[in-house]
Amino acid sequence: MQNFKSGKYINQGYYKSFQPELINKEWLLGDMEILNLLSKADRHLGRLDMYSNHIPDIDLFISMHILKEATQSSRIEGTQTNMEEALLDKEDISSEKRDDWDEVQNYISAMHTAIAMLKEIPFSGRLIKETHKVLLQGVRGENKLPGEFRTSQNWIGGASINDAVFIPPTHSSIGDLMSDVEKFTHNEGLLPDLIKIGIIHYQFETIHPFLDGNGRVGRLLITLYLVDKEILKQPILYLSDFFERNKTLYYDNLMRARTHNDLKQWLKFFLVGVIETAKKGVETFDEILKLKTNSELNIQTLGSRANNAQKILHYLLKKPIIDVNKVIEITSVSQRTAYSLIADMEELEILEEVTGGKRGKIYVFKKYMNLFK
Repeated sequence: MQNFKSGKYINQGYYKSFQPELINKEWLLGDMEILNLLSKADRHLGRLDMYSNHIPDIDLFISMHILKEATQSSRIEGTQTNMEEALLDKEDISSEKRDDWDEVQNYISAMHTAIAMLKEIPFSGRLIKETHKVLLQGVRGENKLPGEFRTSQNWIGGASINDAVFIPPTHSSIGDLMSDVEKFTHNEGLLPDLIKIGIIHYQFETIHPFLDGNGRVGRLLITLYLVDKEILKQPILYLSDFFERNKTLYYDNLMRARTHNDLKQWLKFFLVGVIETAKKGVETFDEILKLKTNSELNIQTLGSRANNAQKILHYLLKKPIIDVNKVIEITSVSQRTAYSLIADMEELEILEEVTGGKRGKIYVFKKYMNLFK
């Protein structure tokens, strides 16, 4: 890592673009600080993966992990939708927030699409393009070539290219640079996988191959890579929350690698993020299982109504927001019985009414939601 050369600035007339070095080459990893963090990160990731194997109905909880990732990754880009709003139907969102809501929903769709595609095609430029296409479909970036690498110059920060914080490479070199990233991804034995995906994320953000959505796609790639390499059997590690809470460091460390050839600082930050997020993931799963068990025990006190209440709980673990119409749909009971079931679950402190309105009331499984905050 000490011999790392990030690239060089190339004069383009009235601005200078940054041309990164290729990454599919021999690497020498001998830094004990990095190796110690890597060992710790591997250990905690392994524990998280093992933990997920023993959790019944894990697919229920994955949807909440993806929801949190979608809101936090979008928040880094300035989108303001929170988790509660992301769970609502579009018609329940105020008109001025609907664009933000759409972007979060697209992120969720992009993640699901990409995970499904990994069963058919490998981690590749094609996968990245398809993911980007879903991400930008019908939202504010829909005129920014969804699913296609850019064909013009972009920049990061600043009102114009003249005062930009960073100007990525020219569009004419993107094909070669992204091909190099793909070769690096599949060049087995070069580096440990966690170091590789740390470098891939850095290089992707440096190339900035799309006109819009680069940050969100780049963060999404981390989870996809870990699933593709079977380091995780399920998509349960998401770093956007760590990056969002340490936003300045996130950008500064990426930039420092470019300006000072200091890849080590970025990789240290990245591995600390993996360690913290994996540890938090195990704690969250632990709390989920406790809450699920306690809720199921409490529901048993409802006697003949317990079976329907159990169906509602199962739904809430996937989407912890509900109204009376959804209760009727899930349980096939009358409206009167549905309201009675809701009252029972409010009494058991499973549901909490959040709208305050007399009609169209919405109820949330707040204790569950809070585990993801």
